[in-house]
Amino acid sequence: MGSVLGSPCITNVWIPDGMKDVPIDRAGPRRRLAAALDELFAEPIDPAHNLDAVESKLFGIGSESYVVGSHEFYLGYALSRKKLLCLDTGHFHPTEIISDKISAVMQYMERLLLHVSRGIRWDSDHVVILSDELRAIAQEIVRGEYLDRVHIGFDFFDASINRVAAWVIGARAMLKALLLALLEPVDLLRQLENDGDFTGRLAMLEELKALPAGAVFDYYCQSHDVPVGPAWLADIRRYETDVLSKRA
Repeated sequence: MGSVLGSPCITNVWIPDGMKDVPIDRAGPRRRLAAALDELFAEPIDPAHNLDAVESKLFGIGSESYVVGSHEFYLGYALSRKKLLCLDTGHFHPTEIISDKISAVMQYMERLLLHVSRGIRWDSDHVVILSDELRAIAQEIVRGEYLDRVHIGFDFFDASINRVAAWVIGARAMLKALLLALLEPVDLLRQLENDGDFTGRLAMLEELKALPAGAVFDYYCQSHDVPVGPAWLADIRRYETDVLSKRA
């Protein structure tokens, strides 16, 4: 697939593993997991065509007390085996954010994979929206100058709405978040911070929230010959009537 596309695909490994109640041996399963992953990745693949990533999780249904592939496990594995680390927005504590982790892991990793999702109470993977955390993720990517080192993927599902619309809503939300981050006067904000002018920094950040970024996004869509605003919904509904409704 990567050779046909002309750019590397990312093969992400996530394993739902762990125990419902408190385990006695936490080390044994992690030793076996590391050995199994080494065996899995033993055959080299041209990085021009494929990049391997590993993904952690905090807990899951049936593994509430212990997950073998925790964040610390996979962070160490990715660093020691030169694999990509995948950070999923829904795989941490409900009050824990991945935006703060990006600059930390990028000190040591060449590349990073993100699974952008929207967890509600647990890893429920709701459709991505332009939330505060999504904006913070985009800001960290842009402010840290990681655009060419971070791979952004979506990980969400919701059978209550049109699947194509879910993808469009999520993709446009991510694009808007990146655009908002790119429109920031980062050099000015960084200078205010370096000067210890935290009053100016806060004032400027608040002023930025009211700038007409939506007009810039509309122009971006128009320049790429895609629907502006909610006009894309008409195409989705037409597709739903003409194609999806006829599938058995």
